[in-house]
Amino acid sequence: MTKLGKLMMLEWRKLKQKMIMGELIIYWGILMFLPIFFIKMVSTDFGESYSTIIQLMISIQMGFVLFGASLINQVVIDEYKNKTISLAFGYPISRKKLVTAKVLFISLFVFCCTIVSFLLAGITTYLLDHFFQIIDGQPTIADLTTYFSKMIGHSFMITLISLIPLYFFGVWKRATFPTVLCALFLMQFQNFSYLLNIDINPDMVNVGLCLLGAASVYLSIKMVDKVGDL
Repeated sequence: MTKLGKLMMLEWRKLKQKMIMGELIIYWGILMFLPIFFIKMVSTDFGESYSTIIQLMISIQMGFVLFGASLINQVVIDEYKNKTISLAFGYPISRKKLVTAKVLFISLFVFCCTIVSFLLAGITTYLLDHFFQIIDGQPTIADLTTYFSKMIGHSFMITLISLIPLYFFGVWKRATFPTVLCALFLMQFQNFSYLLNIDINPDMVNVGLCLLGAASVYLSIKMVDKVGDL
């Protein structure tokens, strides 16, 4: 195993595993049944076809941006507040490598959990529709191809967006509550445009948010020597 791999395993051992797994089960449980809930309780328009419900399911998975914030709080902010990161910075390993391991750990965790969520939501929605005839028509090969391709792309996108609070609220300010608020805002960002009647291109918004996430990661690693002891 590489040194980065060992550092990532160390991050997993330091994590409050029972709390994180409990939180993760809640996310999966809610997101599994949320598409059908929207059809039954919010609008039957979502059940017009599988292509319609797929778009809803994709947007629902943005909930994992909040899970990313939870990991930032535990993996980065809590260590600064508890001073345990000072001990890690005393190891004969560069700070940049330590932060890189933390970023990779958070990224891989969010990405894999989002993939699993997509799969669980897709299977649950199909099975409930199979037994209760909630969605009009049947899923086509094109629908399945779209879903699986977007599952990969959007899981990557959600991972990057979840890292936007990392530098400013995590490495620099070490602020737990603002990190969560930032994640909540990012989750609902595109909905605000509808509420305010602002016409924006969703794809361009997602690209912009992904670039912000990438910039946050870059700054977190690049600037850790300057802000790490503040």
